Amino acid sequence: METFEKIGDVSVKLGSDYVAEVELCRPPENFFDSHLIESLAEAFERLGTSECRVIILCSEGKHFCAGANLSQGGEDDTRRLYEAAIRLFAPGPPVIAAIQGAAVGGGLGLALMPDFRVAAPESRFSANFARLGFHQGFGLSITLPQLVGAQAAQEMLYTGRRVPGQEALQLGLCDRLATQSTLREEARAFAREIASSAPLAVHSIRQTLRGDLPGAIRVAIEREAAEQARLQKTEDFREGVRAMAKRQVPHFEGR
Repeated sequence: METFEKIGDVSVKLGSDYVAEVELCRPPENFFDSHLIESLAEAFERLGTSECRVIILCSEGKHFCAGANLSQGGEDDTRRLYEAAIRLFAPGPPVIAAIQGAAVGGGLGLALMPDFRVAAPESRFSANFARLGFHQGFGLSITLPQLVGAQAAQEMLYTGRRVPGQEALQLGLCDRLATQSTLREEARAFAREIASSAPLAVHSIRQTLRGDLPGAIRVAIEREAAEQARLQKTEDFREGVRAMAKRQVPHFEGR
């Protein structure tokens, strides 16, 4: 029997196949703030005490997630956001992200939190922080090099370039490709493969493989948040945000 509930701007649907869809409902870009990430963390925690065996993380609209809304929030919102983000890495059911459109900035961090990613050739991944004049966040200091290696992670972080779906598959940013129209269908088929395994064994294996990932993420996020707060006070950051809003090339002066 299927169950459904809404937690803030997050919808949760658990099917009879033990697979849950957790959907961000802020289309078309799905910008996040502390309230959205707290709702997401609450959804994950509730599913962790249910019959759910696998979570599919997905989004309404054109893009998976375009990151944080830089025109809103402050240091208190950032602190709350990252405390909630750490909760997403806690032990629980395996997570598969279905990524349509863009996973950019903090949205890339959210996309790399799950165990697996299904994307389309049209999907794109970008760690665009340096193009905005500030530091990466959402645990990307840990998750990005784990997936693509140190060299590729440095290149993505230093340049902020967009990585399309096919290259993302080759790099390890995603695990499977599907067409835009079959993206969720492919993610659900993948989830059912996992859900058909013994749930206690999967849980145990996941905890072993992920090790102290939550602890490492907490340490990384503390560093990321401190550097973001410092760099957000610079002229370069203001120039990066201005240029992005006007779709112009930024001119950074190192101050």
